[in-house]
Amino acid sequence: MSGEEWDVEAVLAEVGFDEEASSLTRRQAEVLALRERGASQAAIADLLGTSRANVSGVESSARRNVERARETVAFAEALSAPVRVPVEPGTDVFDLPGRVYEACDDAGVKVGHSGAELVRLASEAAPDALEDGTVVAPLLVSVAADGEVRVRGRADEE
Repeated sequence: MSGEEWDVEAVLAEVGFDEEASSLTRRQAEVLALRERGASQAAIADLLGTSRANVSGVESSARRNVERARETVAFAEALSAPVRVPVEPGTDVFDLPGRVYEACDDAGVKVGHSGAELVRLASEAAPDALEDGTVVAPLLVSVAADGEVRVRGRADEE
């Protein structure tokens, strides 16, 4: 890494880090910013005056916080989507596109994805929910008014 890339303040300013608005602590943001620029945990530890083990822990916590933030955004998007298609276990994954297209037709929403793309989106978004072409865990397919499709796992209902 070059000296410019080591300037943590400059990196955070460049990407617009706002500590008050972020779900990351400043230290977590610093570690992620440096890791994304190729710094090793040992190099970051030297730069920040701490141990590699501490940097590892901070990085792990930061990545968990990022995943939680992504899940929160996905939840909020699903709530506001005009089309929500629950998909129960036992559903053939190749029945999914037809169900999504039908729900979108009923809501007057245009989907910009082929059936194969919808199946791919489901398998990428929730790989553990699909097995041998069958849905094995509950899914929710939501489609925004602009046709953007999101697939996420959902909790079992009791």
